[in-house]
Amino acid sequence: MTEQLDAGLIGEKIAESGQLSDPGDGLEVGRARRRKEDARLITGRTTWTDNIQLPGMLYVAFLRSPIAHARITRVDTSAARGRPGVVAVLSGRDFAGEQGSLPCAWTVTEDIVVPDHPPMAADEVRYVGEAVACVVATDRYKAADALEAIEVDYEPLEAVLDMTEALTEGSPKVHEAGNRAFTWKFSGGDVDAAFRDAPVVIERTYVQQRLIPSAMEPRAVVATTDGAAFTIYSATQIPHVLRVMLALTTGIPEHLLRVVAPDVGGGFGSKLQVTAEEVLCLLLTRRLGKPVKWTESRSEGNLTVHHGRDQIQRISVAAERDGRIRGVRVDLLADMGAYLMLVTPGIPLLGAFMYNGIYKMDAYDFTCTGVFTTKMPTDAYRGAGRPEATFAIERAVDELAHELGMDPLEVRRRNWITHREFPYTTVAGLTYDSGNYEAATDRAMALFGYDKLRAEQADRRDRGDPVQLGIGVSTYTEMCGLAPSRVLGSLSYGAGGWEHATVRLLPTGKVEVVTGSSPHGQGHETAWSQIAADALGVPFEDVSVLHGDTAIAPKGMDTYGSRSLVVGGVAVLHACEKVKDKARRLAAHMLEASADDIEFSSGAFTVRGTSQGKTIQELALAAFAAHDLPDGFEPRLDADVTFDPENFSFPHGTHLCAAEVDTETGMVRIRSYVAVDDVGTVVNPLIVEGQVHGGIAQGVAQALFEEAVYDTDGNLLTTTMADYLIPSAADLPDFITDRTETPATSNPLGVKGVGEAGTIASTPAVVNAIVDALRPYGVDDVPMPCTPERVWRILADSGAAPARPAAAGWGGAGESEGGLR
Repeated sequence: MTEQLDAGLIGEKIAESGQLSDPGDGLEVGRARRRKEDARLITGRTTWTDNIQLPGMLYVAFLRSPIAHARITRVDTSAARGRPGVVAVLSGRDFAGEQGSLPCAWTVTEDIVVPDHPPMAADEVRYVGEAVACVVATDRYKAADALEAIEVDYEPLEAVLDMTEALTEGSPKVHEAGNRAFTWKFSGGDVDAAFRDAPVVIERTYVQQRLIPSAMEPRAVVATTDGAAFTIYSATQIPHVLRVMLALTTGIPEHLLRVVAPDVGGGFGSKLQVTAEEVLCLLLTRRLGKPVKWTESRSEGNLTVHHGRDQIQRISVAAERDGRIRGVRVDLLADMGAYLMLVTPGIPLLGAFMYNGIYKMDAYDFTCTGVFTTKMPTDAYRGAGRPEATFAIERAVDELAHELGMDPLEVRRRNWITHREFPYTTVAGLTYDSGNYEAATDRAMALFGYDKLRAEQADRRDRGDPVQLGIGVSTYTEMCGLAPSRVLGSLSYGAGGWEHATVRLLPTGKVEVVTGSSPHGQGHETAWSQIAADALGVPFEDVSVLHGDTAIAPKGMDTYGSRSLVVGGVAVLHACEKVKDKARRLAAHMLEASADDIEFSSGAFTVRGTSQGKTIQELALAAFAAHDLPDGFEPRLDADVTFDPENFSFPHGTHLCAAEVDTETGMVRIRSYVAVDDVGTVVNPLIVEGQVHGGIAQGVAQALFEEAVYDTDGNLLTTTMADYLIPSAADLPDFITDRTETPATSNPLGVKGVGEAGTIASTPAVVNAIVDALRPYGVDDVPMPCTPERVWRILADSGAAPARPAAAGWGGAGESEGGLR
């Protein structure tokens, strides 16, 4: 169990050694090291994109459509051009010949509709917030002020907001080709046979509300040119992908384009994108010959950062009376928004392979329809399809347990893959390589006090306590470490899943690791240093990690989908092994021995059976001096590796939530929360704890707090932090976290992804707890977010006659303008 460490004690330990714990085996992997990055990140002594100042830099502000759907009939920029400090004012038609179309890299079916997506609208706007003009000025405030002088005339068109209505005959069209973007089908086994004459069939519809990513650092872009080559600095998760896509979109040759991701303050998928602002800033610097900068405001970000989730899930489960699941059928509507952005169509399909969860069954059928609406496009958000799938199956299994009068954990035990059955190929066709669901669940139950809480729940129900206790269960697995390339290709994904690393042993014996995995807060510099230190036998402090700049790290596929460690970290390990192979050959030469007789341990190469040897640092200097090298040996100890995994990784775990629900007010309070996750071998426990805590916070936020709300005209009502409720630390419960460890067999480190696990598991655990508390009132669902008002109204509709809703506060917001939050 994670201990509550005294802050002063932590400070003393860090000051003494830079580490929090030592596993005692002398190795770095497994050691809870303080992150190397933290000193500069926490104190602000670093470079964020908005910190960048270049000589003669100009500032960009964008005028955005106030209407969800309209034709642009006139844009008059003349008055704005005369404003103080204004250098240029441009509309979409000024960019029409050069701006191209923002890319969609995941065309999931042959007949998918991929509309043109201009970075700046020239003829028609399709969501509130779409850029229609921009001002370039000598400072950001003059640029913003000049926007009010631009006149735009719109011819309003009907907004398209409801996915179901959008697919009906006669619905207004978002695009001329219609509102259906694609229909994608997938199945395994005979679903009709599984449902035919099934003793029990559970059918439920769940809504994944639309979410707005809120990274610590807003998006920002700086673009500059020397007249021939171009450099763009961006708060992005994907500098390498961005470079390729910008070259294809703008026509700037890729070799003349450098992309830099400085330190980036969070992303959660929202910065896995090629944005309109990145393209337009690059075009502006090309046009004006001067550097330009744009930094979004929070309200601008809520409008124009791609949104997450927004799905309607219809799930059916066929089962035997003993609880064994026969089959699952899923029919999904996924809101694409107004356009298909970089990986928009593929996000719901990532969940297609996860609706079966950790369970054995005979058959499975999945259909997804992507729908255009006049809203901000959706795309990747922490978990990207997997949280949605896990929510649906974990909610449905709880409903099955209720139907059968069984304990929810017992139903799960009767259906999950046992640890003796791994590797196991699921009905969805994925091969889970390792796992132990029994061990994780047993540990979670012990920490949670499951039986004691069930007894308390029964007592409260017997007494008619107005504050009911609910217990929520979520047993999950996920496919992460987005790879391998062949599988992604079979799903029509536009890129591979490989990752690149370079390891260089410098003449002084220090180590440089160059990684194509570009971090935005995950701790790559620390974890990669730990991996390299163990592999090469050098001190942790002697390793530096370079990343995020295509001029320094020219090859990479970047960071998303919990792929950094299981792909990027393994690439680093393989590069270290290649460096050691070179060093072994040099050592054999210098020691006048066969390479087969050279052993490596603790940073030194020795001749087997003797004490004669050379340290790896001595060999680095010898390679640099090049005075006595084997024939054909290049005077360097470095290596490059491009690693493409053969399989995904499959972390898993059990999350348990105890929630108290006040039936008189609708208030929800999480009383206790236990998370036991299995992420394989742990490189740095401190980083893992941080990822789990942050993930749970985001999953709880979806369950209780967050929702993007549009009115009937397509206006986003939740444009500020006052309207879009994000929980603070004070709003969240304490978490008890622990781990089981079942190493992955798909990579030599034995690691599995962890970045999205907490988010995937926590949302169904919380909602299951709320519904469990309200079962005596005939409630079988509470739509998210489960705010006090929403809970209160559902209880009122059930005939429970509660007294009044709670005021907005812990557990969710109250009523918002335009409807129920």
